[in-house]
Amino acid sequence: MTLRSFRPRALAAVSLTAVAALALAACGSSDDSGSDSASGSDATRTVKTAMGDVKVKKAPQRVVVLDTAELDSALTLGVKPVGATHADVTSGFLNYLPKDQVAGIEDVGQMMTPNLEAIAGLKPDLILTSKIRHGDKYAELSKIAPTVMTENTGYPWKENFQVHAEALGKEAEAKMVADGYADHVADVTKALGGKEKVAATEVNMVRFVEGADIRIYGKKNYIATILSDVGLGRPAITDKAKDGFSYDVSPEKIDLADADVVFHSTYGDPKKSKETETTGGGLWKNMDAVKNGKVFAVDDQLWIQGIGYTAADKILGELHKSLVK
Repeated sequence: MTLRSFRPRALAAVSLTAVAALALAACGSSDDSGSDSASGSDATRTVKTAMGDVKVKKAPQRVVVLDTAELDSALTLGVKPVGATHADVTSGFLNYLPKDQVAGIEDVGQMMTPNLEAIAGLKPDLILTSKIRHGDKYAELSKIAPTVMTENTGYPWKENFQVHAEALGKEAEAKMVADGYADHVADVTKALGGKEKVAATEVNMVRFVEGADIRIYGKKNYIATILSDVGLGRPAITDKAKDGFSYDVSPEKIDLADADVVFHSTYGDPKKSKETETTGGGLWKNMDAVKNGKVFAVDDQLWIQGIGYTAADKILGELHKSLVK
């Protein structure tokens, strides 16, 4: 079964279509005086955040984002931030994001150590991040601009996206994005043979991490939610994941990652992350997934680090391409 491209239909056109429609509606109901106060450009709204209620402009124009999820959210909703932190990757901003969309965004430092002076210099009217990343910097950031923090990142990405949308004044666009994603999920599930067949296919996600053990991802993380949405089964080993996040193993126990299908990514140097050693070893080569040609290397920046609807849409496309043969 050939699956049509969902990116243009579901996400890429969302912002332009919604913004145009909303702008047209606004033109039809705006005050004839044309003043800023009449149009409501100086009005504020209250957003519930992990740090309490925060008042933000109804239509923020200069947004700074401090993590990859917030960058994905903003761009998905048609908002180009004036500044963003970079992930610890050679490409700076994650490579799955279209270059034309990130062009011109000021780099304000590494994700965990943002440059507060650089952020202040951009004169933002909104900062988006999470408590787990920058809760210790909340007081300083709040002095620069209204700062909207979600509690965490990763697993609650859909709920976080709604907070981002509310802060950006993009609720209508957010609904279109979520609806488009749901349509894409349903079509991928159908393309893979339907709910029963998909549920009978057990999938593992393995991540090789420089300076850490190998991670077999559990059921409470970003990529797990996408696999769950499609309806794919997960092996029993995933229930052993600490806090639902990951079950970590050494190369000598990599066979515990075996499943009907195994996706794997690498963070850092392949040798230092033990990818080279592990995938070249007998335990890996003897896994059923390897023998059956059901092991797929995927981009870590997209599958693990992106954490948003733009990334999810691309992942759904790759799931379909990999699993429909």
